[in-house]
Amino acid sequence: MPQKLKAQSAVTIPRDVNDATLRFGRREVALTNLNKLFWPDLRITKRDLLQYYADVADVLLPHVKDRAMVMKRYPNGAYKEFFFMKRAPTPRPEWIELCTIHHSSGNVIDFPMIQDVPSLLWVINLGCIDLNQWYARCDDVDRPDYLHFDLDPVPGATFGQVLESALVVHEALEKLRMPSFAKTTGSRGIHVYVPIVRGPTQKDVWTFAKALGLSVAAQNPKLLTAIYKTANRPKGHVLVDYNQNAWGRTLASIYSVRPKPRAPVSTPVTWREIERGLRIEDFRIDNVAARVRKLGDLWKPLLARTGRVRLEKYL
Repeated sequence: MPQKLKAQSAVTIPRDVNDATLRFGRREVALTNLNKLFWPDLRITKRDLLQYYADVADVLLPHVKDRAMVMKRYPNGAYKEFFFMKRAPTPRPEWIELCTIHHSSGNVIDFPMIQDVPSLLWVINLGCIDLNQWYARCDDVDRPDYLHFDLDPVPGATFGQVLESALVVHEALEKLRMPSFAKTTGSRGIHVYVPIVRGPTQKDVWTFAKALGLSVAAQNPKLLTAIYKTANRPKGHVLVDYNQNAWGRTLASIYSVRPKPRAPVSTPVTWREIERGLRIEDFRIDNVAARVRKLGDLWKPLLARTGRVRLEKYL
């Protein structure tokens, strides 16, 4: 029988059992296979993954709350096969909140939402290593409150070029008086986000992102490309991927652990850090929680009501 533990404000995932049940008031979260190695080379277990998310929950939850969650499940760890799951699985706890989204295909899908620590741990326990939330909140899934650029190196490009590209995009946004915030992807690139006032549709946001992406690529032809077709992208360039703003697309959320060697984390960074230089592997499952305790949430402005861009005047 799983051991039942009463979770405190600082949640501790037990080390001495393979299965456990954490209790949050009247809610219970069953955790399974805690000893399974998710990064065998690093001896990082599923328990370690759950503990990381518990440790950063205070800063993570506001960024994913009220948004549909597309689940990417790695039941056998970071280096094994994965599968996507959109519909909330059954059986599931009755307190898991759902976001019902109507698709153009006619499908109606009930996505789970991560609203609190219990639902966060429930999703991670399903084998989700990174979190991929819907751009818009559930009360209006077609009107996002941010736009973004995914800066991804084409084969032959260095991460130094990615950092240079992030600064180019940042400068272009500054000229438009748009605040922007950066984070490592935890994989190969940098994400640049702009907080916007809800109003424009997802297609409107995509249209603006495309126009700016094509513009900065044309102005920096030796560094950037905005060519969508993979085979046509010039090698040694950095892709300004605006297409991730399309309806239904997702990116790994802030503070997501990525299923990559060394267990890197998609981590907010300052523009000064990008200027000085950094590495993807600087931010990992074993050190990001301490960074957050020291610096707080560098992306807190993305949650604020003030300081957001009214995108309509640029459309």
